[in-house]
Amino acid sequence: MKFLVTIGLALLLLTLESVVVQQLGLAISRIDVTVVLVAFLAVRANTLEGAVSSFSVGYLLDLMSGQPTGLFTFLAVFTFLVGKLVVSLVEVRSRAAFVLFAMGADAGHGMLASFFTWLTTKEGSLALLPGLPLQVTLTGIAAVFLYPLLRRFEASQDRSSSAGLLR
Repeated sequence: MKFLVTIGLALLLLTLESVVVQQLGLAISRIDVTVVLVAFLAVRANTLEGAVSSFSVGYLLDLMSGQPTGLFTFLAVFTFLVGKLVVSLVEVRSRAAFVLFAMGADAGHGMLASFFTWLTTKEGSLALLPGLPLQVTLTGIAAVFLYPLLRRFEASQDRSSSAGLLR
């Protein structure tokens, strides 16, 4: 996916996520759509494009989350790089495999976010961990619905790139 499409989609999904989480009344959990985007980038994007896009998606999440600045930026790039390593070892082409991959990425992302938040706050609380199973489940459900959409965006970007080369 192209950089601007990824950023626009991240903004749209983060906005939808915040509305849905508020409407559902989720206090200790969320739907981590940014991890689904980063997981898709790990599966489909080249390393440079994916790392830059993951950095930007993480930065947007930093701006919208209120967590320590730089936490989600770092974690998005780290999750992307670990995801690239996993994708080189495991086949992630089907929707089911992608959903499991995104859920695993979200579990790792959530645990690291809790750990680094615990390290950097005065309270030293790991209060986000009890909500992690629900968050991973909700992220998996989001991945089921986002995977075809992300594939469609990728296909349209590939068509426009190849059409530009033919001119």
